[in-house]
Amino acid sequence: MQRIFFHEKSPNKRDLKEVADRINKGEIIIFPTDTIYAMGCLMTNREGIERICKILDKKEKHTKMSLICPNISVISQYTLPIDNHVFKTMKRYLPGPYTFILKSNNYVQKFFKNNKEEIGVRIPHSEILDGLHEFLDAPLISTSLNSEDGVQKFFTDPDEIETLFQHKADILIDGGIGDNAESTVLDCTGEEIELIREGKGEVD
Repeated sequence: MQRIFFHEKSPNKRDLKEVADRINKGEIIIFPTDTIYAMGCLMTNREGIERICKILDKKEKHTKMSLICPNISVISQYTLPIDNHVFKTMKRYLPGPYTFILKSNNYVQKFFKNNKEEIGVRIPHSEILDGLHEFLDAPLISTSLNSEDGVQKFFTDPDEIETLFQHKADILIDGGIGDNAESTVLDCTGEEIELIREGKGEVD
């Protein structure tokens, strides 16, 4: 695994393009968000999704994965039509530490074994991810980097991440120490928006 250092506020654009090119070719990446570190690959990388589940020793149907998108317009390309009240809520809270669960469209479902009818979507507040999006062929699909062996543990220190995943992932983007709080999860698949998990993002 190659560890690449990026300044959180002013990441080097040329290096971001090189990382994006490798992701477009199928590599697995560990990266910081505005919450905890995550592991991901290109959404269209079927083999990559299987590899991530294997690395984290999780069954795909039980692995909570989210699309990392640059804006709501891109999100709408991968979901069923978004209700107006949901759209307004997303505009209010994003970018930020929130995961919105929406109904996925057929294009998304074909990349998952279990035809995911629902998908989490995120627009993290992150200069690094904003820079990556410029060069990616599709959104990232990702899952939080954590361990659930009895007690849930989040991996926030790039040194520890490098030690544990050195021979498992391809790239580690080091953006400094990550947060130890997860995103707030809002389920938007029903008539009303439901708070599923209260995390870093505050809700009214």
